[in-house]
Amino acid sequence: MATIRKRGQAWQVQIRRDGFPPITKSFRSKADADGWARETERQIERGELSGQGRTANKLTVGDLLQRYELEVTSRKRGQQFEASRIRTFLRSPLANVAVHRLSAQMVAAYRDERLNRVSGETVRRELTILRHCIEVGRKEWGAPFAGNPVRQITLPSPSKVRGQRLPEGAEASLIDALSKTRVWYLRPFIMLALETGMRRGELLALEWSNIDIDARLAVLMISKNGYGRSIPLTPKAIDILLGIPVIDSRVFPVKANAVRLSWERLRNRAGLGEVKLHSMRHEAISRMFEKGLSIPEVSLVSGHRTLACLQRYTHLRPEYVAEKLARLSAESK
Repeated sequence: MATIRKRGQAWQVQIRRDGFPPITKSFRSKADADGWARETERQIERGELSGQGRTANKLTVGDLLQRYELEVTSRKRGQQFEASRIRTFLRSPLANVAVHRLSAQMVAAYRDERLNRVSGETVRRELTILRHCIEVGRKEWGAPFAGNPVRQITLPSPSKVRGQRLPEGAEASLIDALSKTRVWYLRPFIMLALETGMRRGELLALEWSNIDIDARLAVLMISKNGYGRSIPLTPKAIDILLGIPVIDSRVFPVKANAVRLSWERLRNRAGLGEVKLHSMRHEAISRMFEKGLSIPEVSLVSGHRTLACLQRYTHLRPEYVAEKLARLSAESK
């Protein structure tokens, strides 16, 4: 008997027959789920599926990753980024390997081949997804893994702190390039990031209904760390918001990839080298400290819940510290 139910964005089919272990598979559409269920039940009736060994031996790493994307990734924030990494796996030879044959040596070979083309941080994130996929598969879905091969290899080292402050003179070059762009949202998007320290995803999720101009607050219902927060708005931030045309319920009704591509083109025109869009957040948070805000005040704005996390985003310039020391010394006389 086949049971079909909606789980997240996927349709999950489970077939239970006497003498057979449960067979489960997920699909993007109900029509595909219905079709697979009918065909699988016919195979059981004709004796073409003889038991767990044969079914398990046919399961590939790609099968497991596709189910993981449908049932696990689809429920995560930032699912589009993880889905993109899963598609990278699905294009690799590793996807065709039967799960019971997957070895640490195969995973290490994938790691080494990818390191020739992309950064260690990218490879680390990909392998972290595979590691969790295998854990879910063997613990919850009955995938025939004796252990987790990803845990047996060395992952590339974590990258150093992501992002940096804007180099000297970079802001002027950035503003000049922004004045010439035809992308309507790019200037307010970047200037608001510099003024508030909001993440790209937070700016893209920001809705007009969550902005209170009179109270000078922007309310984020949920952020990267899973918690919402209210961001105090400076007069400059309010001016930026008031200058944005209302097109949609969202302040910036564009896709994350469009912002990324627009930023990369702008960065090249401004001659900013490898400066990341995320550097606007580093710059904003560092400026808050230089303006004299306390640690609790900055963390209220930035959303960091620990001092250690906040410190990773703080890059005080020595000359500002020297000026502050001189000012405090003068006041104490």
